Amino acid sequence: MIQGQNKTQRTNQRMIVLEMLLTEHVYSHLLVRDVLHKYNYLTQQEKAFIKRLYEGTLERQIELDYVIDQYSKIKTDKMKKVIRVILRMSVYQILYMDGVPDAAACNEAVKLAQKKGFASLKGFVNGVLRNIARNKGSLTYTSLSVKYSMPEWIVDLWTEQLGAERTETVLAGLLKEHPVTIRFRPVPDIPLEAAVQAVQQALAAQGGSMEQHPYLPCAYRVSGTDDISRLPYYHEGAFVVQDVSSILAVKAVGIERYVNQGAMQTNQKTVRVLDVCAAPGGKSMLAADILEQCSVQYSIVSRDLSTDKVERMLENFERCGLRHMTAESADATVEEESLVGTADIVIADVPCSGLGVIGKKRDIKYNITQNAIEDIAALQKRILAVAVRYLKPGGRLLFSTCTISQKENEQQFAWLRDKFNLTPLSLDDTLPACLHTETTRSGYLQLLPGVHDTDGFFMGVLCKHETSNGEQNDGERGI
Repeated sequence: MIQGQNKTQRTNQRMIVLEMLLTEHVYSHLLVRDVLHKYNYLTQQEKAFIKRLYEGTLERQIELDYVIDQYSKIKTDKMKKVIRVILRMSVYQILYMDGVPDAAACNEAVKLAQKKGFASLKGFVNGVLRNIARNKGSLTYTSLSVKYSMPEWIVDLWTEQLGAERTETVLAGLLKEHPVTIRFRPVPDIPLEAAVQAVQQALAAQGGSMEQHPYLPCAYRVSGTDDISRLPYYHEGAFVVQDVSSILAVKAVGIERYVNQGAMQTNQKTVRVLDVCAAPGGKSMLAADILEQCSVQYSIVSRDLSTDKVERMLENFERCGLRHMTAESADATVEEESLVGTADIVIADVPCSGLGVIGKKRDIKYNITQNAIEDIAALQKRILAVAVRYLKPGGRLLFSTCTISQKENEQQFAWLRDKFNLTPLSLDDTLPACLHTETTRSGYLQLLPGVHDTDGFFMGVLCKHETSNGEQNDGERGI
């Protein structure tokens, strides 16, 4: 049996990254999770090296290919895949990893080529990399697409919708570090300050850190750990992993105001929340925590098409002691008659192109297409048309996505408002003042990386009201 120290000595971290970059048809964030779990015996520093080299190479792929093509007679699209990937990850080290000497990046690349059966190309690999290393201080870029390693069509889309200056701000924001965010939550017998302090101390002991987010007192950014579940009080449910944008979206609904202003029907005893595309369940859980603080009876149903995701949600609900919640597998495009007109709050965080979270899921930009956005927008409408039917008169709909695309966001919000005669609710009473704009007064907000201290995320809140004769306005069933 090889002991951990011996394993570490025998593990070639660059070879691990090479194999990861050669892996196809796997989401990058899931691949990172699985690989770090497999090589859990490595030190925190070694795992951090693997994570950064893999994610950085993937994230900067367009730029890296451009640089390689400037100094190689054979262009990247004509290279053998293994050689192309070895060059990419080596150029990333040369350009962006100051702790790696250029000579080491070149030498290790040559060794990788030889180990993968390309000994005859050692001279080629070495020559290209050393040429780039000598000239790295004089590199220039021809476009925003190359500079920020973003497909041209996405740059064009955002330039049309946001303008050139704001688009560049967003592109730069996506390339910044995106640490994990956790939300601390009230737990019996565990004081909030004690939980925060314990997590801070545990992170510091392993070279990590934690800082409070400027928008929300409950949210903290965590760095220096690859396994949140090992932190103190995780298993007691004192905190959950949840992005700030996701927290803000639930805050935007104004659940406390809905309850305290008596918006529920007079004979109603239970507040009912339906989350139609719930996985991983963070919004449902925050809604539960808010309702717990309101001291009212409530029931939350969290639905998702994937049975595996449903099981994980149930595990999280159990860990956090949330007993008035359930999770179930369901197709959000299919109306369930028994739920029509039953929900006080419907959360519809619908499928989207994911362009707002490219900074965390780096392969999205290489896989999504303009045609796919058209298909996604059509799917969104099918889900939203059903979600509106589930609202009670006076009930509130949260419509949200993690993308930056007017076709999937602002246009859908306007469609909901007009087609189903819904009333947008101002977000100024529920969101931090620093986020207030003309659009928040109109019921929606587009968060932008670089502009806001969040991912790219859209949220809109609308209310379903009664018709003049007191009957429920169900809107139109069709699209």
